[in-house]
Amino acid sequence: MKILFFGDIVGKLGRKALAMVITEARESVRPDAIIVNGENLAHGMGITRKTLAEILELNIDVVTSGNHISDKDEFTAILTERESRVIRPANYPPGVPGSGVCTIPVGSRNLTVINLMGRIFMSEHLDCPFRTLDTLLQSPEVKQSNAIIVDFHAEATSEKTALGWYADGRVSAILGTHTHVPTADARVLTEGTAYVSDVGMAGGRDGVIGVERQGPLKGFLTQLSTKFEVLESGVAQVNAVLIDIDPESRHATAIQRFDREVSIV
Repeated sequence: MKILFFGDIVGKLGRKALAMVITEARESVRPDAIIVNGENLAHGMGITRKTLAEILELNIDVVTSGNHISDKDEFTAILTERESRVIRPANYPPGVPGSGVCTIPVGSRNLTVINLMGRIFMSEHLDCPFRTLDTLLQSPEVKQSNAIIVDFHAEATSEKTALGWYADGRVSAILGTHTHVPTADARVLTEGTAYVSDVGMAGGRDGVIGVERQGPLKGFLTQLSTKFEVLESGVAQVNAVLIDIDPESRHATAIQRFDREVSIV
């Protein structure tokens, strides 16, 4: 089983860039399923029906998210509609709309996707992602899956690495998202779990994590609150990883980066 996972899709530029590379990706690596992190779809902050529909037209199988999932008013409806294919971090407190886990058919097999969020350097105060994962792995539906992919939306590489080792051998992959910066540590851990600290993003290359440089620079130089504007043209980087999984053992046999650059006027 081959799963292609794209990092955070940032705004219009990210959506256009994803659309430009998706055909080549399908033809070159022939994935059985495609997952994207979509929490930044709507101008970098949240998801709307319109932006979600734009990427679902590309036949994306599951959309994960993170701390920006509630930034748009439509988030409740989107999370409660099964056909939206959107999940949110499973370690949000009880009562938050939606689900943090979904299982989909992939040919004759099943794939489970779990979304978790970190707690280090994050403003949200969520439940423990480590213990939440333990609980989810006891679910009969998850136990019967042929592959388990975890999107760990977190800031600290130490927390991401720790979860990778904690889950090693129990899930097929722990894939970090959130920082928009692709890391060079993709590998299969000793017990068979594919790991990468951050997949990266689909967004503007020549800004600061997908936004125009002026806003972040002013903030760092003055310590004043500044407005961030998402890049909408120029060179876009598109970052993903491809995971090969043995459906009998649920262990990964390989993980490799899939990185592209495209120009958008």
